[in-house]
Amino acid sequence: MKQLNKAEQMLFVMGGALMVAGIMLFVFSVYPSITSWVAFIGMILFAFMQMKQTYEGRDLVIKRLRRIMHIAEAGFVLTGFFLVENHFHFLLPLFSNSIGDYATYVNVFHNNWVVVLLIAVVLEVYTTFRIERELKRQG
Repeated sequence: MKQLNKAEQMLFVMGGALMVAGIMLFVFSVYPSITSWVAFIGMILFAFMQMKQTYEGRDLVIKRLRRIMHIAEAGFVLTGFFLVENHFHFLLPLFSNSIGDYATYVNVFHNNWVVVLLIAVVLEVYTTFRIERELKRQG
């Protein structure tokens, strides 16, 4: 695996910290208008820095796990978008033509960031541990 340099490692850790702190504070309703953006920015930083870690080897298992990890990264970014949308309702005017449209909006966006986050975290944890084990197995 291609390792990140010191500045990229710092951004990676900072993105993870912003993501966790932003979500925790948002859940406890501490300045949700600010913490939703903090979490979103943290998720983007985390995902982008993780995408910069590439695998140059030929092992198909690790390549498959990296593709799954990219799905988790997209899930983190989507979670951030849903989190911001959950608080600010930017897309609500697009769904306000009828009661059915509003119900669709609520079904899609209202607190569903938790589901997307859970899926992304499970995929991230699984692929992280599996990639580490596969790299140790290779030698």
